[in-house]
Amino acid sequence: MADSNDQPAYYEDAKGRMIPARLVKAADLLEDDLVRRLIDRAESISGMLRSFKGSVFEDVGAFLAILSDQYGASRGGRKGNITFTSYDGKLKVQVAVADHLTFGPELQVAKSLIDECIGDWSQDANANIRVLVDHAFRVDKEGQVSRESIFALRRVSIDDPRWARAMEAIADSIRIAGTKTYVRFYRRDSQESPWRSITLDLANA
Repeated sequence: MADSNDQPAYYEDAKGRMIPARLVKAADLLEDDLVRRLIDRAESISGMLRSFKGSVFEDVGAFLAILSDQYGASRGGRKGNITFTSYDGKLKVQVAVADHLTFGPELQVAKSLIDECIGDWSQDANANIRVLVDHAFRVDKEGQVSRESIFALRRVSIDDPRWARAMEAIADSIRIAGTKTYVRFYRRDSQESPWRSITLDLANA
């Protein structure tokens, strides 16, 4: 309920209780007003960014359709990664598609085979490999193993059939859980200058 000055007679607190306006501190009301104004602006900008991202992909798709009609082929690299550059070479737009990878149960088979190998090798020979393996199979706070560290194991060449089977199990464990498309914008002052990212991420602005 609001009073004659359109000020609420009660304010809901963080516990869901209705507090009479006269009991609410002025500083709390100022903070409440600040947060609400900033959130309104943030949601407005977020909506603009979503709209902008959608229009970017629409424009890119339209351009690729023109090229396809003109040359009978699409322009793009592996998995659709594409770079567009202005005529003067000072502006660049990159569209990249990244796979989100997970690992299936074969990964645990690989870990067992690797542990068996290390257990049978001499202590001096396996110390560094043990560190690498422990790091690769260590899970983060989300319960995920390090993709880069797992792939680093596959680059280690060891003449042991169990190691080879473990690396094969790792390869078989890889699952593509989905893909995400990114678009990035760059500018530079001259053709010899380094590229500067045009940041649309608030945390890095």
